[in-house]
Amino acid sequence: MRIHALPTDVVERARRRAGTDDYHELRGEEVGAPLRCCLRKAGPGEPVVLFRYSPAAGRGPYEELGPVFVHMLPCEGPTEVDAVPEAFRHNHRLLRAYDADGRIHRGEVAEPAVLTDRIEALLAAPAVAEVQVRSVSHGCFLFTVTAG
Repeated sequence: MRIHALPTDVVERARRRAGTDDYHELRGEEVGAPLRCCLRKAGPGEPVVLFRYSPAAGRGPYEELGPVFVHMLPCEGPTEVDAVPEAFRHNHRLLRAYDADGRIHRGEVAEPAVLTDRIEALLAAPAVAEVQVRSVSHGCFLFTVTAG
């Protein structure tokens, strides 16, 4: 299992556009905001950018657009890429599995105790290319998971 934060080019573009239009809001401190650049929660004194994002999987009628947060200033990126990040393990999550053509294969809600097991089960299906992990309460994209 491999965890993927937002692509670097997407994050850099959002930082450049922060505050320049209605789609890239420069926020001050948003302690606890789930950051998609480094897959942790924002801490005190960390300005963030809120912008809309649509992951590559989910094309056509399955395309979803939603708000995401990233650091305004460059960061190190994720510290772990082979396990669900600690900051995202403690709530129910919406899982959406997509095939290589961007069509939804299956979706489900997973509780924290079985989150990793459910992601691995979805990835085990031959047709599944990736699993998107989302917030249940807001539907926001959190990160993508691929096999190995």
